[in-house]
Amino acid sequence: MSNTVPPVKNMNAAAKTAALSAVERLSTEPTSLIQYSSRGRAAVIGGIDAQDFAVRLSGSLSAQVILTQGAVEPGVPAIPLGNRPIRIEGYLGNFNIVLGEEGRPNCESLQVDMILDLSEVPLLAMPLKPPGYLTSIAEEPYLSEVEQALKDLVGTFEKPKYFSYDAAICAHGRSGIAGCSMCIDACPAEAISSLIESVEVDPHLCQGGGVCASVCPTGAIRYVYPTVADTLRTLRTLLNSYAGAGGSNAVVAFVAEAETDRLESVPDNLLVVVVEELASTGMDVWLSALSYGADTVLLVDAGAMPDSVAGFIRLQIDTAGSILQGLGYLHNAIRIVDPESLALNCETASPLHLQKVASFAGSTEKRRTLLQAIDHLYQQSNTARELIPLPVQSPFGRIVVDANACTLCMGCTSVCPSKALSAGNEIPKLEFYEINCVQCGICAAACPEHAIKLEPRLVADAEQRRAMAVLHQEEPFCCTRCGKAFATRSIIDNMTKKLAGHHMFQSERAIKRLMMCEDCRVIDVVQDQDAMRTA
Repeated sequence: MSNTVPPVKNMNAAAKTAALSAVERLSTEPTSLIQYSSRGRAAVIGGIDAQDFAVRLSGSLSAQVILTQGAVEPGVPAIPLGNRPIRIEGYLGNFNIVLGEEGRPNCESLQVDMILDLSEVPLLAMPLKPPGYLTSIAEEPYLSEVEQALKDLVGTFEKPKYFSYDAAICAHGRSGIAGCSMCIDACPAEAISSLIESVEVDPHLCQGGGVCASVCPTGAIRYVYPTVADTLRTLRTLLNSYAGAGGSNAVVAFVAEAETDRLESVPDNLLVVVVEELASTGMDVWLSALSYGADTVLLVDAGAMPDSVAGFIRLQIDTAGSILQGLGYLHNAIRIVDPESLALNCETASPLHLQKVASFAGSTEKRRTLLQAIDHLYQQSNTARELIPLPVQSPFGRIVVDANACTLCMGCTSVCPSKALSAGNEIPKLEFYEINCVQCGICAAACPEHAIKLEPRLVADAEQRRAMAVLHQEEPFCCTRCGKAFATRSIIDNMTKKLAGHHMFQSERAIKRLMMCEDCRVIDVVQDQDAMRTA
């Protein structure tokens, strides 16, 4: 039996070495740093076990017990919780614990640097706890391990700032109307809160999960460690170098840095890209990887992703799969896998058969990068559909307007955060630019006539996607006194119907006044003695 290694395998191994060497020469744009300062003041929450543990702490640590059950032992600094509620806010070096209801005589507050929660069910339920908030089973060897962990949290620490935020393009809300909340819903650290018109990200609570940036439809939240531009430069260099050295059937696998030890021997055609967190990559990166020449994109998850995060990532994968299928490619060219199935997934990867790989660089504008990848894949396909239905919560689509209900009040145009809607100039009409629509739903929520519905979809052809569409149009209604156009017939009819029972609009003259422009209406009221007496 021959022991000769197949030529393709040899070629792929050499090509992979060349590709990895090329990537090593790349630099990464730095980000700013977030600082924590801890003096060792610890709160230990629990019952008798908490008191026993507290007496063990000494040196750089000082402990205050919040006793959830049992009696206070002599010599232990403890505050009985009783039946009071407890609220915990903050992070390493800056925790605030409130016992009881603020404003009540029994309310107490405690400022500490770190917290050890020995409760059977942690008081903070978010999947990613704040830095400095530790949990443990109240038995050895776990207690010894957590004691050392607390000691290691004394001092000054720095971490990268993982995100940037542009409120100007955020679709969270307009004029008090709620829109997209995907970043808030997806964040496993509960680091993002609503400011009604925009959102706020607490950089001390953010732990770089990155799912917020992946699900953001506008790119208002961007992952910056590394930036998307850096990640795409790495991918482009990796895939170009691999192909240039004769490699074939390239498979890109994104792996979280903390899980790289789960990767043992990997196939020669598998190109591993290590990221801070798996969820920090999204559709813009995945589809770009395919357009750069990867046959398949794998997200390697060994179970570390919180369930809520995994759910949002699967939504992104479903949307990307629908786009790929509509463009004539395999639906599952992007998928989540476990480390043990990497070899099998590399063997079963199917080439996309692109005649030409993409060369575009990454952009700070998420939608621009995403659409560049989509446009390239569309241009390389002979079987693409022109209209591709997408799942709910996808970042592309159109709005459908009920012409019988719409009065062209233009309330939707004033609240659209992405400039997808605009009003006509001379003629009353509602104009729509599908390329800008992010399906946030603010327009539908703002419509007083409930005339708007969302339809997630993708127009595959870029020129058609950019084209302006008229959703509804009417002839202008002219003032019956001066002849100036000031409204539409449907607005006048709707206003007349709604004011039919109003005491100020019972006379024929008052009804006709509704058909005048604002200036003529004022003049007519002054000339109408009955109206002046009523006023």
